Amino acid sequence: MKIDWDRRHCARKGHVTYAPDDPRLRVRLHTQTAVGEAWRCLRCGDFALGEPHGSGPAADAPLVPRGKVLRDLFILRFLAIERAVRGVFIVLVAVAVWKFSNSQDAVRRLFNEYLDTFRPVFKHFHYDLDHSPVVGSIQKAFGYKHSTLLLVAALLLAYALIELVEAGGLWYAKRWAEYLTVVATAAFLPLEIYELTEKVSYLKIATLVLNILAVLYIALTKRLFGLRGGRRAFEEERHSASLLEVEESAGVQPSLP
Repeated sequence: MKIDWDRRHCARKGHVTYAPDDPRLRVRLHTQTAVGEAWRCLRCGDFALGEPHGSGPAADAPLVPRGKVLRDLFILRFLAIERAVRGVFIVLVAVAVWKFSNSQDAVRRLFNEYLDTFRPVFKHFHYDLDHSPVVGSIQKAFGYKHSTLLLVAALLLAYALIELVEAGGLWYAKRWAEYLTVVATAAFLPLEIYELTEKVSYLKIATLVLNILAVLYIALTKRLFGLRGGRRAFEEERHSASLLEVEESAGVQPSLP
């Protein structure tokens, strides 16, 4: 069963109506009922009772999220959720590093006690904990200075802040957030590629592919950095889309540029 995303969005957010100055369009978007006037919604095409939400030239009609725009908004919000989840996770890691830096000796003693307890058990299964990469990494972390751990925690918090700011801006489809996302994501791509050369995992591959697709999608569809005509072409596309949506909603053959 095919989902009508336009009507679904209107059911959640409400209809968007507009009264264009052009009489040819105005008469097609307006009707009179027994309970009052109604205007055709620019998103779903259904008539909604009441005064229009706006009026003026057809080209100045609001650009409602419909069709391609609604799809773009869905993708941006998916990326926003992904970055918000990542940002919260990094905050938790930063807090853990900070707490570890303040009780490093106590954690080391506790870890060594458990290591001594479980060493015979693992030895029974022919696993040498003393030469385990995981154990080695943990013991190496115990050798870090308190100041170094605090610096790591601060850097993690800064990275988490960038992720959360990206998430908020992308959710509301802000152009500055699109620039920030492309720049910040592209800056970390070399590091992600380097990590793959050290150790390959499905999670790392999926993250790398997702970030590359996100950079390409946002940069190309939003015409960032002068691509495909830049901001001017992007604004002209939005402006013409408003006029086309009014004409299409009214059932009129769209005018050619």
